[in-house]
Amino acid sequence: MEGFAVVSPVVLSVSLAGVVFLAAGTVTARMELAAARGLERLVVLGPTLFAASLAAFGAENLAAANAIAQIVPEWMPWHLFWVYFVGLAELAAALSLVAKRRVGLTAGLLAAMFLIFVLTIHLPNVLAQPRNRILWAVMLRDTSFGAAAMALTGSMTGDGKPGTRKWLVLAGRVLFALSLLMFGFEHMLHPEFAPGVPLAKLTPTWVPWRFFCADVVGAVLLVAGGALLFNKWARFAASSVGLTMVVLTVGLYLPIFAMTHGPAAGIEGANYVFDTLLFGGAALLVAGAMPSEDQHTLVAR
Repeated sequence: MEGFAVVSPVVLSVSLAGVVFLAAGTVTARMELAAARGLERLVVLGPTLFAASLAAFGAENLAAANAIAQIVPEWMPWHLFWVYFVGLAELAAALSLVAKRRVGLTAGLLAAMFLIFVLTIHLPNVLAQPRNRILWAVMLRDTSFGAAAMALTGSMTGDGKPGTRKWLVLAGRVLFALSLLMFGFEHMLHPEFAPGVPLAKLTPTWVPWRFFCADVVGAVLLVAGGALLFNKWARFAASSVGLTMVVLTVGLYLPIFAMTHGPAAGIEGANYVFDTLLFGGAALLVAGAMPSEDQHTLVAR
């Protein structure tokens, strides 16, 4: 009973929302999963992983609105309104992706939302402190999320607008590739920090070969980023990043989360779980927008 007493309502809300949407998305994708093979099964789950993470962060916005309101730019009025608005928007987007309804519209709105975050919050922070690598990482993280949504928008655009479809997918692929390259270099320069999105968390000392693991993840991101940038084996490259992030979520961040004590640590642990899963889902959305011919010889049969 003592273990349950330290689980805060915020952590419970975040975890429950993520698990419910993950289960629901797996159910709605069951037909595609049955037909897919190899890494393509993970690509099929891309929208589900993205949706589950969006739902988790949407629930966090609603459950911890007062705390999150502190990061809303000072020049914006109605701080709490925007926190609730974004939380409800993330939950609505997650529902759309899981239910497979109005996905193109949802993806376009998500791309716009993340772009607004970059331009109004992250870019001003980076310009104010250009040597702060964490601020750069946060900006590139949200850029990668917006890029994935952009690629999904392009993939959902009808054949009647081939030009729009092409440029949206191209922009999403290039922006995502640049984020991967920057993250890959960060892993090589700072292997002591937890792999995935290179933020401020140090890899726990109980992780075996933790520096080597960071180097491996960095190498995957660098190679995949180059492949996406030059559009060579792009679908396989993005799928590999998605697989890497899912492995990190299950093998590293879930154990870290399970070993946390106290509400603050629990919230941080849950955030790292769903942040990494969101990044993995983003990579899989980009993979899904790439032509399937890229990896036809690499898919297990």
